[in-house]
Amino acid sequence: MPSDGESRIGNPMRKLLTFLVVLLVLGGIGAAGYRPALNYWHQRNRPQWRTGQVVRGDLVAVVNATGQVKPVLSVQVGSFVSGPIIELPVEFNEEVKKDDLLARIDPRIYKAQVDQETAILNVRKAEVKRVEALLQQARNDEQRGEALRERNADFLSDAERDQLKFNRLSLEAQLQVAEASVMQAEASLTNAQTNLDYTDIKSPVDGIVIDRKIDPGQTLAAQFQTPQLFVVAPQMREKMHIHALIDEADIGLIRDAQQRELSVEFTVDAYLDDLFQGVIEEIRYSSTTTQNVVT
Repeated sequence: MPSDGESRIGNPMRKLLTFLVVLLVLGGIGAAGYRPALNYWHQRNRPQWRTGQVVRGDLVAVVNATGQVKPVLSVQVGSFVSGPIIELPVEFNEEVKKDDLLARIDPRIYKAQVDQETAILNVRKAEVKRVEALLQQARNDEQRGEALRERNADFLSDAERDQLKFNRLSLEAQLQVAEASVMQAEASLTNAQTNLDYTDIKSPVDGIVIDRKIDPGQTLAAQFQTPQLFVVAPQMREKMHIHALIDEADIGLIRDAQQRELSVEFTVDAYLDDLFQGVIEEIRYSSTTTQNVVT
């Protein structure tokens, strides 16, 4: 049997040998799993590539802007004369043709003025006829006086001869005054007739009534300022304008697109699912500055 001293020496050696064996086993396991672990790490962190077919297409530059849809032309129809509205045959959104009746002002006052100016004109014409008759009589008297003087100079004195002559000249001047009065009366009659015609407010163009600012029975006062009664938009169904505010940083792209005659796509709030197309018709030079932003 071994002694106690040998037993104490053998136990540490046995523990060291066991530790070395365990360490060798762990090292072998680590060496065996290093390569698979490294490959797994590389596979997990490698770049992921997606492939696609190469196709040709248009390059679209997007410039977002907001604006208002307006008619190409809005014709404001007013009234030149005053008075109560007695007829209003058109409504909103109604299509009208040129010279169609939009409204009628009470014409009685203006018709009375036409009748008055017509009567004055007739008086002026009658005055012309009266002066013409007197002038013809004066010419006849002068001719008879000259005939008597040719027979005998004593039959007509120089004073009587001058009286006949200057009476004729006076009547000729009165005739010119009477004819000028006729022309003046005719102008006044034309003015009165024009005012009467203005009581019928007619459409100046073909279009759609997009605004009406009067109601039947309303009285117009046009002495100081022409009241606006209607707004008529011609060719509204064929063409419209969008007044858009574009940032100054993007206006170069807009001008380039205009020069290349490229189309523009836009939407409206009423039909968000519909995409409309248009063209850039005009870039206006006038700018607007709001909070240091130039559009």
